[in-house]
Amino acid sequence: MIAIVEIIKETLRLETLRRMEGGALTPQDTERLGQALMDLDEAVEQLKVDLGVAEAVKAVRDGLDRAVGDILDTMLAPAPWNGVQGQSLCQGSGACP
Repeated sequence: MIAIVEIIKETLRLETLRRMEGGALTPQDTERLGQALMDLDEAVEQLKVDLGVAEAVKAVRDGLDRAVGDILDTMLAPAPWNGVQGQSLCQGSGACP
């Protein structure tokens, strides 16, 4: 559950940055949202300590980060995935130019 809260927190942070860069926030809004995000960070960290789940949450987040990274690597740089152990699937098949 905490990992989901952290994902939502990160989404809020990214949306705040997007709106700041787009000029949609006043300086007062930026300050208020920045403070709210810092307060949320502190509250989530304290909750993890209180529940004794800090390491478990870190492991879940690390696993999710690796999974997303693998997916993005596959989508953005598919070349390494086209072969087996560094060799092209086309080698010897005559199927590729």
